[in-house]
Amino acid sequence: MRTNFRSRLLTTTLFVGAVMASPSALAQQVDSTTTPGTAAPGPVPQEGASNSETSTGDIVVTGTLIRNPNLVQATPVKVVGADEIDLQQANVAEELLRELPGITPSIGSAVNNGNGGASFANLRNLGSNRNVVLLDGVRLVPAELNGRFDLNNVPLALIERVDVLTGGASTTYGADAVSGVINFITRRDFSGFEANVSQQISEQGDGNVFRVDATIGANFDDGRGNAVFSVGYQEADAIYQGDRDYGFLALNSATGGGGGSGTAVPSRFSLPGQGTRQVNPAGTDFRPGTAFSAFNFNPYNVYQTPFERYNMYGAADYEISDAVEVYTRGIFSKNTVSTIIAPSGAFGIPVEIPLNNPFLTDALRNTFCSANGISAAACAAAANPALTPGAAGYQTVTSALFRRATEVGPRISEYSTTFFDYRLGFRGGITDTIDWDIFGSYGESENLQSIGGYTLNSRVRDSFLANNTTSCFSGTASGCVPINWFGPEGNATWTDDAIDFLNDVSTVRTSTTLAQARGTISGDFGVSSPLSENPISFAVGGEYRRYTASQQSDTLAVGGDLGGAGGAQPNITGGYDVYEAIGELIVPLVQNRPFFEDLTIEGGIRYSKYTIDAAGDPGYNTTTWKAAGSWTPVNGFKIRGNYARAVRAPNIAELFSPVVTGLTNLQDDPCATFDDNGDRIRPNPTGALQAVCLAQGATPANINSIAQPISGQANSTGGGNLLLRPEIGKSWTVGAVFQPTFVPRLSISVDYFNIKITDAITSPTPGDAITACFGDNPSAPPAGAAASAACTSIRRDPLTGGLNGDPNTTPGLFLTTSNLGMLKTSGIDLTANYAHDLGFAKLSLAGTATWTKESEFQAVTGGYVRDCVGYYSANCGQPIPEWQWSVRGTATFEGIDVSLLWRHIGGTQYEGAAADFADRGFSPTSRVLFSGALPASAGALAGRQVNFNRITAKDYFDLTSRVTVAENLILTVGIQNLFDKEPPLVGGEAGSTTFNSGNTFPSTYDAIGRRFVMGAKIRF
Repeated sequence: MRTNFRSRLLTTTLFVGAVMASPSALAQQVDSTTTPGTAAPGPVPQEGASNSETSTGDIVVTGTLIRNPNLVQATPVKVVGADEIDLQQANVAEELLRELPGITPSIGSAVNNGNGGASFANLRNLGSNRNVVLLDGVRLVPAELNGRFDLNNVPLALIERVDVLTGGASTTYGADAVSGVINFITRRDFSGFEANVSQQISEQGDGNVFRVDATIGANFDDGRGNAVFSVGYQEADAIYQGDRDYGFLALNSATGGGGGSGTAVPSRFSLPGQGTRQVNPAGTDFRPGTAFSAFNFNPYNVYQTPFERYNMYGAADYEISDAVEVYTRGIFSKNTVSTIIAPSGAFGIPVEIPLNNPFLTDALRNTFCSANGISAAACAAAANPALTPGAAGYQTVTSALFRRATEVGPRISEYSTTFFDYRLGFRGGITDTIDWDIFGSYGESENLQSIGGYTLNSRVRDSFLANNTTSCFSGTASGCVPINWFGPEGNATWTDDAIDFLNDVSTVRTSTTLAQARGTISGDFGVSSPLSENPISFAVGGEYRRYTASQQSDTLAVGGDLGGAGGAQPNITGGYDVYEAIGELIVPLVQNRPFFEDLTIEGGIRYSKYTIDAAGDPGYNTTTWKAAGSWTPVNGFKIRGNYARAVRAPNIAELFSPVVTGLTNLQDDPCATFDDNGDRIRPNPTGALQAVCLAQGATPANINSIAQPISGQANSTGGGNLLLRPEIGKSWTVGAVFQPTFVPRLSISVDYFNIKITDAITSPTPGDAITACFGDNPSAPPAGAAASAACTSIRRDPLTGGLNGDPNTTPGLFLTTSNLGMLKTSGIDLTANYAHDLGFAKLSLAGTATWTKESEFQAVTGGYVRDCVGYYSANCGQPIPEWQWSVRGTATFEGIDVSLLWRHIGGTQYEGAAADFADRGFSPTSRVLFSGALPASAGALAGRQVNFNRITAKDYFDLTSRVTVAENLILTVGIQNLFDKEPPLVGGEAGSTTFNSGNTFPSTYDAIGRRFVMGAKIRF
C-alpha cells in the first residue's frame, strides 16, 4: 500500500496543470448550501431547519418523515455543510465527525489494536451501537454483527451536508436510534463534471494520504430526469509510534518509567513458589529474582492505520408521468485496512518441558526440578537424551511460557471489506397536498480478515518436545521443528523452517445483509387550526427490515490457537425480522398573532414487532413515541422542546455470540504482589484477601508471587444472551433560538439535552467486577467474600495465579451481558453563526460548543453509578471532557478565503485521582500517582516531568486558504495542527487498550503532529 510520495506529487501537479489549461466549462454546478456550522458567508437559515430540496420540490427534514416546505421542526440538529467538509479536507466521514462537540471519538484511523477494519461514530458517549447512520434518511447495510454502519463507505464527494440529531429518534427511524442519528445528505440534480484531488503529509514526511474523486451528472429528457455517477480512490500510509519521540517507548502509567509487556525476550517461565523468572541473555540460567526486561512493543504499533479504498456511487430519478417518479441509488465500496501490532508469541500458555530437552542447560534443568520437587537424582536421570515419552524415567514439568517471537515479525491483520447497497423506489402525488413514497433496498457487506504473523500455541508446545536438536517426538504436528526457547533472541534454531512451522495465516469472514422496504403517505389534510394559516401535516406508513449476519472462522481462529489474538473467534450466525407501523403529526396551533408568531406541536408513534431466528423464541413487540413543540412569541426568538421514548433492540452479536474468553483492561489485580516489571508492590495476601485469591484458583505455590495483568490486560469471559430484550431510552430537550432582526445574519441557539437509557444491554466494567468481589477496600474483602458468586466467578491461571494465561484454563473476569444496565447523559449545546460584510472582505464566524454535565454508567442494578465526565480510565474508556467547542472564522476576499478552525478539548483527570476515589470501587491504599521522570531512552522527553494523572485542556488550530484560480478551478492549501501541539502523555494503561495507545489517546488528541494539506477542485 505504500506508494512513493514524489511520484504521486508529480501526478497531482500534472493533473492540476492539465485542468488549468483546459477550456472554459460548458456547465457549472454551483453549491449554494449554507447551513449552521459552515463558514461561507451568505444567508443564515433558521437554526434547526435542516432540509434539502428534492427534484420534486419537497423539503426533507432530518427527524421526521413528513415532507412539507413550511416545516420547521422543534428538534435541534447540528449541521455540517459542504463548505465545512471542503475546508477540513476530511478523507473519511469519521475524521469529520470526531471533531464535533458531543461526539466521542470511536473506532477510526487512529485505532490500531481493536480496529476491525471499519469506522464508527459515538454520539454523547452512549456507545457507537446506539445511533443510526443514514444516507438521505435511509439505513445502509451494517458492517458487522453489532449492527453498525461503516463510515468508510460514505461517498464524501457527493455529500452536501451532514445532519446530527441527538436524542431518541426511534419513532422516525426505528430501533437503535436511542442516542440519535447521523444523516448524510447527498447533492441532488447534479449536472456537469467535478473532480477533487487532495494530498496530505505530516511535517516529518510520513503518513501520506492521497485521495481523488470524479463525479459526472446530467439532466435529460427536458429536465424530467437526472443521473449522477461518482468514483473515488483513497490511500493512507501508516505512521508508526516509534517514529515519534512521545510514542517510541512504552511508558508505564503507574511509574512513568519505561514499561512494556511481560511477554518478553528472553523467555520467562513460571516456577512453583517463585513466580515467573526470566532466562538470562546468554540462555544459560535464570536471572536472579523475579525482575525481568519488559518488551517495548510501541515501535511496532501505529498512530495511523494503512488504508486503501475504491468507491462508486450512482443515483438517478425520472418522472415517468406527471404523477409518478422513479428513483434509484447504488453504492459500492471496497476498502482495506491493516492493523500492525508487535510480534506474537506465547502469552503465558502452559507448556510441557521434557527434562531431556536438548536446549536445557544443567542450571536451568536443576532449577525446574527443584521448583517442582524433583530430586537431584531423578532430575539427572531424566536428562538422558535417549528417553522418549512413555519410557521409564522420562519426565516433564509444566510451566507458563511468556516469550515474544520477535523472529517471526509483527502481527498484521488485513481487513478487506466489500460493500454494496442498492435502493429502488417510486413516489408521486395522490392530491395536490398528499404524496406517496415506496421503496425497497438490499445491501451486503463482507469483511475478510487475514491474520498473519501469529504463532500457534499448539506449535509452540510441540516445538518443546524435541527428540534432539533437529527432530521432534512422534505425535507432534507434521513438520515440527525443535526451537530453543531458552536461548537468546534470534539463536540458531530460529531458521526459516522453524518460523514457517510456528506461524500460519488465519482467516475470519464476517458477512451481513439488510433487506428493507418502506411505504409512506405524507402531506397535509387541507385543514388547519382556526388560529393558524398552515394546515395540519401528517405521515403514515409501514416498514420492514430483515437483518442477517454471520462470522465464519477457520479452525485456528475458532480454537483460539493464535498466540496473542485475545481469545477465540467462534462461528456466529443469526438474524431477525422487524415489522413496523408508523404515524407522525405536526399541528400549527397559532400563527401571526400577538405573542404567538407561531405555536406548533408535533407527535409520532411507531409500533414494532420483532421475530428472532432462534428456536422457541416468540420475539417481542415495542412501541416508541415522541412529542414536541415550538413557540415563537416574537419574530426572531423561538422556544422549543421535545420528549421521546426510544428503544434499542439487541443486535445479532449480543443475541447469538457464544460465551468465550478474551481480553479486557485491568491495571490492578488485588491479589498481585508484583508489578508488570517483576518488582514488589505490596505485601503477600493474608487473611480474607488470601482466602479470596485461593478461591479464585490461585494455589499455595503461587499465591505469594502473582503479577499484575500484562500490559494492563486481563482475561475476561462473556458472550451473547438470547434472553436479552430491548433497552428503553427516554430523552428530552428544551432550548431557544435567537435571530435578532437588529443584528442581521446572527443566529444563536441554546439547547439542554437529557438522555437516560434503562434496561440497558451492558456488561460490567473490569472495575465493577473487582469491586463486586473485593469491595471498596480490596486489601480487606468483606466477610464471606471467598464463597460469594462475585468472587468465585473470577477464575485465575492455575500455574501463575494471575489473571493472564491460556484462555482454556484461565477464564479471568466474568463479564456477562444482561439488561440490568443504565446509562445517562445531560448537558447543554450552544451554536452560534454570524456573517458581516466589512467592505474589503466578508467575515463569517460559526461555532458550536457542548457542556456535558453527566455521563453516567451503571452495569447492574444496585451497582456503582460511575460518572465519567472529566475523567479517563479503563472503566471510562477514554477522556470525557466537560467542555468542548469548535469555532471557525473565515475572511473572504476577492476569490480568496482564509479560514481558521479552533478546536478546544477540556481538561480531564485519571479516574483514580477523583475525590470520591474509594467510592469508585478502589481502595485509597491502591491509589497510584502517575508522575515521574521519563527515562533517557525516551529521547527528547528525557528528564521531563509528566503528571500521568491529569490531562490539561488542549487547543488545536487549523489554517486553510482557498483560492479561486479560474472559473472552473479552486485550490485549497492548509496546515492542520498549526502549532504542532504534542498529545498528552498518560502511559499505556490509563484507559482501554482500544483508545489508549502510544502513551496517549490518539483518537481524541492529535498524535501525528503538524500536517500539510493541498487540494484541487475542478468543475465544468
